[in-house]
Amino acid sequence: MRYQYTAVDYRHKKSHGFLNADSKADAIARLQSEGLTALSLTGGENKAQAEPTSIWKMEITGSDIHKAKIKKKKLLTIMNQMGIMMKAGVSLSMAMEVLISGEKDKKVKQILEEMNSDLYTGIPISEAMAKFRAFPKIVTNIIQSGEANGRLDTAFERCAKILDKEIELTAKLKGATGYPIFLLCLTLLLMMIMNVFVLPNFANIFKEFNTDLPVITRFVMALSSFIMAKWYFILLVVFILIFTFIILKKKYAPFATAMDRMFLRIPAVGSLMRQSYIARLCRIMSSLVESGVDIVKALEISRDVIPNRYMKEQLTQIVSEVKFGSSINASMAKFPIFDALLVSMIKVGEESGMLFETLDKMASMYEQQTDESTKKLTSALEPAMTIIIAVIVGTVVISIVVPMFSIYSVISGS
Repeated sequence: MRYQYTAVDYRHKKSHGFLNADSKADAIARLQSEGLTALSLTGGENKAQAEPTSIWKMEITGSDIHKAKIKKKKLLTIMNQMGIMMKAGVSLSMAMEVLISGEKDKKVKQILEEMNSDLYTGIPISEAMAKFRAFPKIVTNIIQSGEANGRLDTAFERCAKILDKEIELTAKLKGATGYPIFLLCLTLLLMMIMNVFVLPNFANIFKEFNTDLPVITRFVMALSSFIMAKWYFILLVVFILIFTFIILKKKYAPFATAMDRMFLRIPAVGSLMRQSYIARLCRIMSSLVESGVDIVKALEISRDVIPNRYMKEQLTQIVSEVKFGSSINASMAKFPIFDALLVSMIKVGEESGMLFETLDKMASMYEQQTDESTKKLTSALEPAMTIIIAVIVGTVVISIVVPMFSIYSVISGS
């Protein structure tokens, strides 16, 4: 079988060409015997045996992989694999080859192949990673620190730990909101079914008997008639409101900040969000400080990971003050969103020179609080949503049943 290759020698000089080999592994072995390391290897089919590619199987190319994103779980797998191989003494270039050969996702494979090509030209892996949006700043900075102190294995392990905690925290928050959202959708579905199929039929029955309807029945019937007649208008208004909200939140910073501040003040939910943000802040800062990243840069990277704009603005002010020599705890103490315990513990960490250990313990504490708050919120929301559904369905049922007694009386009297 015929293969087309791109390879480099020990001087990092690239070469291109063709060779015949029984398999891809045999082709790589032949190149290695000639002192070459394969960067890419394509082909492997005899022209006579090659089948035409179906148009449905052709890959649409042209998207910029530098702007592509990788799922956190995939990124976690890469960091774990690299950490294990680095710890086992595998060279960086060999570790990259192993990742590339075992990767099935074409987009991820392209990213890894380009990174590998950069490594052969002498570019550090942190710099190669920084070209891609797929690798967050925190990852590239920790890897850069690992390169500086010669502990890439530890750097990859730290990145894996951060990503693992991020995935775990995100899953907990999604779990807290998933069931209530399901119940809300179920409630809306029930209302639609009743308005479309149930209430119109009973409205016709009540009209035929010409009976005096109770207030609750008149209200439910009027609401049902309005929804049936103006459903398109209601959907349009809802769409406009949602669209306006999204645009304002993305494009108008004061509105986004005000909304994020309001979210943090929502009972139970706001507390849960604040705890999760502080847990994320402490976890990332502890990892960066442990890796030897400058404290100001660590604060800036940690700030950029927080999605809440109100909290981000406060962290920006803290960064500005720390740049001019203020301590982190003194700057944080000015903002009520950072509770007294956090401020006092950071003060202890700064004064004792054990900021990493303190932040790590605070991250674990806030992660535990987030977990407990999530369970409490889920436990409270489930019965609350059940009661709301019961009230809606019960109101409709009562509005139908009460007039039925009047109709029964009319039928019995006749």
